[in-house]
Amino acid sequence: MDDTNTTDANVTAQGATPEGLPSEAQILEALKVVKDPEIPVNVVDLGLIYGVDVGEGGVVDITMTLTSVGCPVQDLIRADAEMAVGRLDGVSEVNVEFVWTPPWGPDKMTEDGKRQMRMFGFSV
Repeated sequence: MDDTNTTDANVTAQGATPEGLPSEAQILEALKVVKDPEIPVNVVDLGLIYGVDVGEGGVVDITMTLTSVGCPVQDLIRADAEMAVGRLDGVSEVNVEFVWTPPWGPDKMTEDGKRQMRMFGFSV
């Protein structure tokens, strides 16, 4: 399967957001205030967000992972994500589901995330 088809499907899904509800891009932008307290980079640039779905009635489902299965701040990250997205106009409910497949790795980070990590002395 080629990545172009996947990208096109995501763009189509983004364009299908009902009027009055936030787009996937707006939700991802809102999630940039959420940081893993152990790593000074937001969850979007870390590559922890695997999926966003905006449903009827403003229900937003976020599928994400963490840098490790035993992350001690999982509940804090969930609460921060729910609060950040819940502030957007049209959002009535936010559900965050943590998944562990595929596992997170530094290869999932955005270029901006890698740059931020290098600024803090991490080698990525």
